[in-house]
Amino acid sequence: MDHSLVAQINGKEAPEEYKNISLPLDESLPLIGTHLEKQSTAERLTATYLVGCDGGGSKVRRELFGSNFPGRTWDEQIVATNVYLPNLKKHTPSDWTSSNFMISKDHFPMIAQISNDGLHRVTYGEKGGLTYDEMRARQPEKYKAIIPGQPGPEDYKMINFSPYKIHQRLAEHLRVGRVLLAADAAHLCNPFGGMGLTGGFADVGGLYDCLYGIYTGQADDSILDKYSEVRRQKYLDVIDPISSSNLRRLWVPETIEDDQFVHMVRRTATDKEFAIEMREVKAAAVYAGS
Repeated sequence: MDHSLVAQINGKEAPEEYKNISLPLDESLPLIGTHLEKQSTAERLTATYLVGCDGGGSKVRRELFGSNFPGRTWDEQIVATNVYLPNLKKHTPSDWTSSNFMISKDHFPMIAQISNDGLHRVTYGEKGGLTYDEMRARQPEKYKAIIPGQPGPEDYKMINFSPYKIHQRLAEHLRVGRVLLAADAAHLCNPFGGMGLTGGFADVGGLYDCLYGIYTGQADDSILDKYSEVRRQKYLDVIDPISSSNLRRLWVPETIEDDQFVHMVRRTATDKEFAIEMREVKAAAVYAGS
């Protein structure tokens, strides 16, 4: 997205009786559907199964389970910002990479370059209970505390500021009859380590195999119950504990000396053979997951 204007409506020129036409989705979608059905090119599609991949606020999941989405919400919050930092390289050490996580009980920040034109994602932690305005007012001091060079507002151009709460949640079932859930519609976790993203990929890959097996006659639809069982167990055994550990690792410095992962990372700095071994393991993991 380059923020170019695509289209706009001049509400000032609309007749008075048509100025307030915004409707909630549950009202506007049926109207749109009725309109489309009247078109000569209209085509109604039907399918044997419906897969809800409609995000953390999934309407499909809410239709199945209402507001019930078992799990927990962390007390801490996260603020995600997109910002241009033209002077960052002047203040970063030689071993600074394109993606950097920092251990800090007050900020637990992440700074990563996300585009070739210098746009960065700067994410940091905030205390629970703060309002949007309070977090917005604290942002300049947060930047000074976590970004090398301690930039002031005149040193950067912030494009986006998005606070959000952190959840660890898992739907009761990922299959109810002919309706299935996958990715964020099925489960949520904190973003540190990318477990939600990769877990979503695994959901979709596994579900594709199941549906393909049903379509080709290699399996009956009971395999979808197995999909629900296996992917829920993977969340409980892998996604939830690892993502939770990743988050705690960033804000509880006292645990670092006993953290095996941190010991392994430190060892790569002085043990070249071990560093090569770690790179090979990473490459194998990337290949296996592709």
